[in-house]
Amino acid sequence: MSHRIRTRTLTALAVLLLAAPFTPATAQAAEAAHVEGSLPSGAAYLMDMPARWNGTVLLYSHGYTPVGAPNPARNSPDDATRQLLLDQGYALIGSSYATNGWAVTDAVPDQLATLDAFTSRFGPARRTLAWGTSYGGLVTTAIAERHASRIAGSLSMCGLVQGGVANWNSTLDPVFALKALLAPDSGIRLTGLGSPAVAAEQAAAMAGAVTEAQETAAGRARIALAAALHNIPGWNDPSRPRPAPTDWDSRQAAQYQALVGLVRLPAFAWRQEAETRAGGNMSWNTGVDYTSMLGRSPYLKEVTELYGKAGLSLKTDLASLGRAPRISADPNAVDWMSRTSTFTGRLTEPQLNIHTTGDALIPVQAESAYGRAAIAGGSTWRLRQRYVDTAGHCTFRTG
Repeated sequence: MSHRIRTRTLTALAVLLLAAPFTPATAQAAEAAHVEGSLPSGAAYLMDMPARWNGTVLLYSHGYTPVGAPNPARNSPDDATRQLLLDQGYALIGSSYATNGWAVTDAVPDQLATLDAFTSRFGPARRTLAWGTSYGGLVTTAIAERHASRIAGSLSMCGLVQGGVANWNSTLDPVFALKALLAPDSGIRLTGLGSPAVAAEQAAAMAGAVTEAQETAAGRARIALAAALHNIPGWNDPSRPRPAPTDWDSRQAAQYQALVGLVRLPAFAWRQEAETRAGGNMSWNTGVDYTSMLGRSPYLKEVTELYGKAGLSLKTDLASLGRAPRISADPNAVDWMSRTSTFTGRLTEPQLNIHTTGDALIPVQAESAYGRAAIAGGSTWRLRQRYVDTAGHCTFRTG
């Protein structure tokens, strides 16, 4: 799979979802059961069995949990969804993963061990479905591709289905542009972040440069350019009204807020943790043509309008971006990320992916990357991808 994620929408695919027929089960438990425990890895697990089990167990993989944050076991995205599914007879299980951060090498075995623990306690399910949100979509897809015999199908919601290599490459693009255009002489390190303290220092410096730039028309235009290279939508906060299609200022303001969030966490702090696991820098932009990339972005018109409004030459800035020294990857780190966190698109059981169109954290174009992988893997007929036209990351309604 290409390390770049730039196609706006997935070409319509004639796919068939081979959903296993559902046969309601008789009552499987005399009363509801709530079980908490620990796995040999040290991960916690959580199980909820309804009083009348329908025979299906849902194996939930939770999203990214930063190092140092509480990491409880979770078996659903939220309490409302949990209760709705229990009322419909589904058994819900999930683990905490043994470690926080880019923990795919812990998460997948811990999730499978949780399924084993469920089977030992309650007996085999008639059907097991894997599902997950955000980073949990990556974990779910890893299970779907590499442990398909354990499940009957999978659901990735707002998932990081472009895989690890593509994720870190696309995260590099906007901060590279910000440094080149806003702080070329700052010495801000974008990769090779040796410690959490170094990552925090570099993030603070970059956030300061972005915040200062937002005060000028030229700075806002350059921020919009950086946002376009990551395909950050102009409406990404569900608490704010949707801007008009040509309200470039409001759209840029929303992209600015999202970029500041990207700088403060994923682009530096989360990268540093992932680099530690990978043993080096796992992303690169050598050979990347940012002029061509911008030309394929759905936000090209906005960038052009804001540059014109600022009296700034887009051509000149793109030339500066083209001359900026590129970043090379550590081959061993790329190999680790590829082996642990990249997908082939070869599905042997059906997968449904759903994604909001206004997602700034994992832009909806991630689905295009997995769609292309499924084409290469010959399994497009087992994949369906559907979209919710709303703002935010994982902002699905309970239904």
